[in-house]
Amino acid sequence: MQIEQFLMAKVSLVYFSGYGHTKVLAENFAAQINANLIEINQDGDIQEQDWQTLDDAAAIVFAAPTYMGAAPWQFKKFADATSKKWYTRAWQDKIFAGFTNSASLNGDKQVTLIQFQTLASQHGGIWVSLGLLPANAKNATRDDINNLGGSVGALIQTPSDAGVDEIPKGDIETVKAYALRVQAITNKFYD
Repeated sequence: MQIEQFLMAKVSLVYFSGYGHTKVLAENFAAQINANLIEINQDGDIQEQDWQTLDDAAAIVFAAPTYMGAAPWQFKKFADATSKKWYTRAWQDKIFAGFTNSASLNGDKQVTLIQFQTLASQHGGIWVSLGLLPANAKNATRDDINNLGGSVGALIQTPSDAGVDEIPKGDIETVKAYALRVQAITNKFYD
């Protein structure tokens, strides 16, 4: 399957990265499908022109680490700022997806994904699930795709003492596969 087949409808990924791990994951996701990358800065803001990029996108992907059972305050500030888009229904019927990373295998990542999914639903969006079976047999390793068994979106685990170059291979491959799924589903809606 060639990537060019999927490069029709535009996807934008908006993310916050506290220590660089989520940025690496966002870059891997974006590289698969040539998505626009929009970074939420340390103050919880995006650049003014980024709002237009999100408005013009057929799909919006949210990404942030999970801190203390939810997305960090910087992402919440961005989410609150989308209320102007919510009020005008600017993102109605867009495709949405999301992924998160934390140091623990569980780390309550599901709560962050539900936070993303709820925000998408408030905007009248259509959520794309991960769509991958979990690698949950006895012989599964951290190099297997969807090793953490996500379904709502991609789950990534990076140990607290691991550098940005030590994200488990299986999790990076999961994010890449999710990118292709998001693009393929977006294209179905925008043919």
